Amino acid sequence: MLELPFLPFCALLGGLGVACVAFVSAWCQQWRGGFAWDGSARMFNWHPVLMVTGLVVLYGAAALVYRLPFSWRGPKLPWKVLHGALALAAFCLAVPGLVAVFSFHDARGTPNMYSLHSWLGLATVLLFSCQWLAGFASFLLPWAPAWLRALYKPVHVFFGSTILMLAVASCVSGINEKLFFSLGTWRRPGVQHGPGDRWAQGGPGAALPAIRTAGSFPSRHEKPPRRSRGWRVAGLGCPGRGERCPSLPKEKRDNGVRPSAP
Repeated sequence: MLELPFLPFCALLGGLGVACVAFVSAWCQQWRGGFAWDGSARMFNWHPVLMVTGLVVLYGAAALVYRLPFSWRGPKLPWKVLHGALALAAFCLAVPGLVAVFSFHDARGTPNMYSLHSWLGLATVLLFSCQWLAGFASFLLPWAPAWLRALYKPVHVFFGSTILMLAVASCVSGINEKLFFSLGTWRRPGVQHGPGDRWAQGGPGAALPAIRTAGSFPSRHEKPPRRSRGWRVAGLGCPGRGERCPSLPKEKRDNGVRPSAP
């Protein structure tokens, strides 16, 4: 697989995330009338900003916490807390984002859950909440047994990546849906649209899949295996992970040589 510098690549991802939030905020402020909390279209504008910031930028940052080289040494609890706090902050932004769009629909008499974007977004938030609760119960509460953590860890990683992919798909489909809705307003008197409007909407629509695609590279950045003196190197055939290989001479154990068959 292509090897890329990890920390500069994470900085690039952070820059793309900030650019997405800036594009969406500028679009809502400049071409959609700004922000308010009164049931009007300006209240709806909170929805894309909060969803992109929470479920893509903050949640994507939480997914990269354990790939940072700083987390490979020392106690794991601070990194667990940081991972959970970033995910919780993403959820706290997603909730008012949902409230904004449902309140806007209710004020205008628009039915809720009328499109694929609606169902995909709601399913993403529900899966995300279940993921956070299961991760908190398994990895942060002290009474979770080690075998349960080991059993649930690959499931947690799989659903974390899947939920991030669903979040990006929800945001892109929502931007596309809003673009189609705005087509009917282009010829209305007093409604101003232009190249800037289209760039402000198309910018995050292109950058969001780029974030998810580029994020697959640092998400595969694994810490190197431990090579302690006299201890088994993973995958070299000694019985039991982390157990000594007493049948080998010391210099061969240190070099990770497979024991010969009897």
